[in-house]
Parts: sequence; structure tokens; C-alpha cells
Amino acid sequence: MKIVKVEEFDLRREVEYGSAEQNEAVRTIVSDVKKEGDAALLRYTEKFDGVCLEPAGLRVTQEELQAAYSQVEPSFVEAISAAAANIRAFHLRQKRNSWMDLQPDGSLLGQIIRPLKRVGVYVPGGKAAYPSSVLMNVIPAQVAGVPEIVMVTPPATGGKAGIDPYILVAAAEAGVHEIYRVGGAQAVAALAYGTDTIEPVDKICGPGNIYVALAKREVYGVVDIDSIAGPSEIAVLADDSADPAYVAADLLSQAEHDEMASAILVTPSEAFAKACQAEVERQLAELPRRDIARASIRDYGAVILVDSVEAGIGVINKLAPEHFELIVEEPMAYLGLIENAGAIFLGPYSSEPVGDYFAGPNHIIPTNGTARFSSPVDVDDFIKKSSLIYYSKEALLQNGATIVELARREGLEGHARAIEIRLLKEGKAGTNNDNQ
Repeated sequence: MKIVKVEEFDLRREVEYGSAEQNEAVRTIVSDVKKEGDAALLRYTEKFDGVCLEPAGLRVTQEELQAAYSQVEPSFVEAISAAAANIRAFHLRQKRNSWMDLQPDGSLLGQIIRPLKRVGVYVPGGKAAYPSSVLMNVIPAQVAGVPEIVMVTPPATGGKAGIDPYILVAAAEAGVHEIYRVGGAQAVAALAYGTDTIEPVDKICGPGNIYVALAKREVYGVVDIDSIAGPSEIAVLADDSADPAYVAADLLSQAEHDEMASAILVTPSEAFAKACQAEVERQLAELPRRDIARASIRDYGAVILVDSVEAGIGVINKLAPEHFELIVEEPMAYLGLIENAGAIFLGPYSSEPVGDYFAGPNHIIPTNGTARFSSPVDVDDFIKKSSLIYYSKEALLQNGATIVELARREGLEGHARAIEIRLLKEGKAGTNNDNQ
């Protein structure tokens, strides 16, 4: 893990969203599923997952859901249930209500908030299974009031059609009962366009590999999506009061995700930087996913030396990291200076996995510097808003001439006349018609 001065480090990280070949492959898959429906879905499932299915076999049965409980430890069921309760409690505080405001002139203005009708949740499978991602996608949608939540997840490869039982138990605990064994770009296309078996959705959310990300980008506009997520990121700003072992472990907690994950330490102390550097190497040797983490640390990890904690926060605001840990004396004193971070973890005991699994805030967080303008997934991602206008006669007679004036200054005579005809009908002329 290299140590560099801040002026030597490029704070911009540009991530390419797939090669030309990957983009073309995704466009072909999406187009085929759109045109052929189930036939293309089954063909690609056999091609990429080695699983041959009939259309009726796409949907996971209630018997499979119940059987999954016998394949996991009771302690896992207790843990996932406790995490779900925390996540639900946090997101319940985000709920919005419709509102209306009656004006003195009898007009009524307001906003009507409704949940999306149907949401599709993509849950990765294959090399790694993430039951926690089931909760983080499903629970905010449920709190928002979404009546139909459907989940897709890849079948086991090598001819087996089973799904990781931990994912199924997490889905059952979250209250999801419509689940399909299909993954990749073909699953995204099926959610967007629908097939005979899978009804289309209004929004697709959830992480996946590069083909899933590219497919989500391809169908955006037909449906909404949560984001196009990049590799995981963590940035830690720490001073001499921090424990190097804690900081090293937190950096590696993200580095083990992916070879392209980013783990960065920012510190004003060169002695602490060297201590963390040594601790990262020591812990790497004992980490089961050491090869992945080592590649991440080598290619996208760094220790950045700064002059002060305040200067370090300036670096963090430019990085706009997905996860940001502030492990310094009196971290609350600096909270107001932090402008750009997806999730902020304060103090030595707020380790990033606390947020990933249990505390309650959502772990689906903006990456690639997009925390400058976007936010973690929350209840707002699963609602839509309609403006409400009930204008009274009194209000129109009072304000109509102003509306006509604005319309004519934009050259939209039809707009102006739509108001003016009402004013004339009520015996009150509008502004002079400059176009006549």
C-alpha cells in the first residue's frame, strides 16, 4: 500500500462502463429478450449458467422457500431478522405524506405521493451471495408501500437450478414471495420488458456484475433504475489516536470485495501511515480472499499524507467516497465540514460492516464520486409524486393577466388564449395581445 503526498495523488477515478464487446453483447441479449421473451430467457440461462429450464421452472416455489430454512443455521435466521428490524425502523423515519394547502382565495395546492406499483430486485449469485442486499432493496420499497416486489437471482451454475438458501431465507424474512431463478443481462431485460412468465416492473434495483450494470443502463427510460454501481470504495481519515489494526481491517473489508475496489487512508501522521501500511500487509497474509484484496490494495489503494485533519476532509470532499470513516479525536467536531460522502462512520467502533449489515441505514450507496450529487437508496426511490392544483375562479381572475403576460413573452399564444378565454367569459379582459 503506497504512501504518497496529497499533491502526488490523482483524486479523480474514471471507471469505464464496460468494453465495446461487453456493451454489444448486452444490447444483443436485451434485444433478444424483448423480442422473444421466455425463449431467449431460457436460452441464455442455459448458455451462461448451464441450467436447462422450462418456463414453469423459472419461478421459485413456496415449497423451496420453506425448505431453505432447513438448510441454514437458526442463528442466521435470528441475525437476518434482527437486521431487518433495524433497517425497517431506520427507513420508516423517511416516509413522506401527501399534503394539501388551502389558499385564502379558495385554491388548493399540494402534492400527492404514491408508491410505485411493481419493483424488481436483482440479487447477485454465483461466486458470492449477499442476503443483506435483499433486505436493503426490499425493505425501503415495502416501507414506501410498493404492493408488488419481485426478485430475480441466478441459479447455481453447472446444471443445478438451486438458489443459495441464505438468499431465499432473507427474501422470505423480508416478505418477498415472487422470485425467479434467472440472472445476468437477460434477467434485467425480462424485468424491463416482461415475458409470458415475468410481468414487467416500474423500477429495477440491486447490484450485479458488469453485464447487469450495462443492462440496467440499456433499459433505463423504459423503467427507472437505482444506479449504475461501480466497484466498492472506502476512505478512512485517521490521526494518531486511531488504532492501526482497526483501520487496516476496515480498509481490507472493502478491498476483499473486488480487484477494482478502492481503499484509501488519509492521515496527517507519517508514523501512523507507516504503522497502517505494515498492519495491512500483516492482515493480508491471513485473509481468505487475500488475492482479491491484494490486487485491490496494489492497484487502487493508497495512503495519502496531508497537513491536518481539516486538509484531509478537503481531500475526502474531492474523493466523494462511497464509505467514509472518520477516526480522529472528537470526530463530531468535524462533521459539519464533510460535504461529499455516501455514508459517514464516526469513531473507532463505527466500522464499515456495521452499516453493511446491521445498524439500519442502507448499504446501497453512490460510488465513483457520485456522492457529490446522489444519495443512498431510501424510501424516496420507491415513490412518485404528483403536483395537485385546484385553482378557484377568484384566483384565476386575480392572476390570469399575469399568466397571459408570461405566456405571450414566451411566444406561446395558445397558452395565453387558454387563460384569456376564461377571463373574457367572466367579463375580465387579459393583457393586450401584442401578436394582433
